[in-house]
Amino acid sequence: MSLPSSAPTMQACQSCGAGAPLDAHFCPQCTKILPLPRQADYFGFLGVPRKLNLDAADLERRFRSLSRQFHPDYFYNATPVERRASLERSSCLNDAYRTLRQPGARIEYLLKIEGLAPNGSGEAARQVPPALLEEVFALNEELAEIRDLREGGSAAGEWQGRLERARQPIEARRVEHEAQLQELAARWDAAVDRGATDGERRAVLDALRDRFLERNYIANLLAGIERELNS
Repeated sequence: MSLPSSAPTMQACQSCGAGAPLDAHFCPQCTKILPLPRQADYFGFLGVPRKLNLDAADLERRFRSLSRQFHPDYFYNATPVERRASLERSSCLNDAYRTLRQPGARIEYLLKIEGLAPNGSGEAARQVPPALLEEVFALNEELAEIRDLREGGSAAGEWQGRLERARQPIEARRVEHEAQLQELAARWDAAVDRGATDGERRAVLDALRDRFLERNYIANLLAGIERELNS
């Protein structure tokens, strides 16, 4: 789940030795920029709650504000430690913003830091989710027949029409899964707001992971149909 309670919550300023919160960017004592801690996560880095529905405009404002604060030009005459910290934080900021501004990447990152990341980037492509077995079986049969028609010299309009019709139930599944992901995202945010138990949070995360993998599998199916249409 989240970082364990035994995980450090403070970091030491290398300039003055004072303690600073783990998600602080500058030392509250001497105001020097702090080295990037290994335990930092993108939500804390940008100062937003670990939720899935984030305000895009607020996220961009935070990104631009921190971009100015971390810019290496401001640390041209600083110590090597500070210059390195500005570069590390600038790089982390770009990664954090790129990840959290995209809803899909945000879900995947949340699953990762909560310990439920998919087993490798190809998991969704390799394993057919049980809920999609029937649709995938029917689609594969239809695609095989369409390939036979195309290779047999059938008119493009004939097999392209069948391919478009084969796409419709998969597209309907995509729309359904997007709605389910939105509902689960709202449930996760509500669980965070009310301080839900680990068990309650885990139940939502497990459902999120299943729907996320299914959504990725559906995206791969639709991409395959698109390739068939354009081949």
